[in-house]
Amino acid sequence: MLSSWSTGLNLIFLSVAWTTIAATYSPLQLELVAPFVLRLSLYIIPSLIFLLFDIGVPSLATEFKSQGQWGIPSNQKGGSKMVRRVVAWSCANVLLTVALQAGIEFLVTDVLQMRSLLLIKGSKWGLNHLPNPWTMVKHGIIGLLSRNFLQYYIHTYILHSPTGGQLSTLHQTWHHSIKIPYSFTANFDHPICHILHRFLPLYLPAIALRMHILTYLILIAVFSLEETFVYSGYNALPSTIMLRGMARRCDAHMMSEGEGNFGCLGVLDWCHGTTLGKDVVEDLKAEMEKHNVEGRTGRAIDGAGEATRGFAGRLSGKARKGRGKK
Repeated sequence: MLSSWSTGLNLIFLSVAWTTIAATYSPLQLELVAPFVLRLSLYIIPSLIFLLFDIGVPSLATEFKSQGQWGIPSNQKGGSKMVRRVVAWSCANVLLTVALQAGIEFLVTDVLQMRSLLLIKGSKWGLNHLPNPWTMVKHGIIGLLSRNFLQYYIHTYILHSPTGGQLSTLHQTWHHSIKIPYSFTANFDHPICHILHRFLPLYLPAIALRMHILTYLILIAVFSLEETFVYSGYNALPSTIMLRGMARRCDAHMMSEGEGNFGCLGVLDWCHGTTLGKDVVEDLKAEMEKHNVEGRTGRAIDGAGEATRGFAGRLSGKARKGRGKK
């Protein structure tokens, strides 16, 4: 009961807060400020903290780097000058995509006088309302899957294909000039390649579904944290099931200059046979063995069976007593 009350109150406060925000700011302001704040707080600032840690305390940072001392950004080709270039272009690309999204919104809503591409201001009983929770979950899952799907095929068949032309050359000379990744490497690329590889795979499904802006912002937050950790070069990450394997595949992709591992998640690489090193299935098996998932599942099933048998025994005992009384 206490849990349901607290959840209900949280939803009420969230609904009131969102109604106030949506009534105060225009769709253009929301699409400009909210993504920028998320990218700044969940990607740029954490990446900067990781970079300062790597450069400021290299002897300690080396212990956490998968590639040891070569994972320290300033030890790589180009030294500090290259690090400054990577940071500058990475931040510029992040700002570019935020500005591009706001520019598209301005064109659609203010110039063409059409409805916003993302659902920002609903009109249920005349109020700005939160989206249906099930719709948020459904759109979030579709956005997650479609983003990884589009990224893999764009990365494989355009940015790393002999037929990719100038785009493939630009991606190779920009992004793959870094051999061992650190967080800012995630968004270091030629601006056109960056828009194609990082921005469109999330934005196109969002406008195709006309996602609620909150769902879109949640996805931005998730993918910002993914880029920060997966490209960090660290071997100690918050999740031992997904992030460590994703980071390892990212390292292999960068160090091989794009011979495989075109999607950090690893599922499509496994399907197409483009995995370098351990694939996603081996990672999951290793984690299951490490945490004894099968044993725990078996014990849970046995426990459920015993509980069911005990319950059935009590019912049959009561039935026999009832017949005895009659």
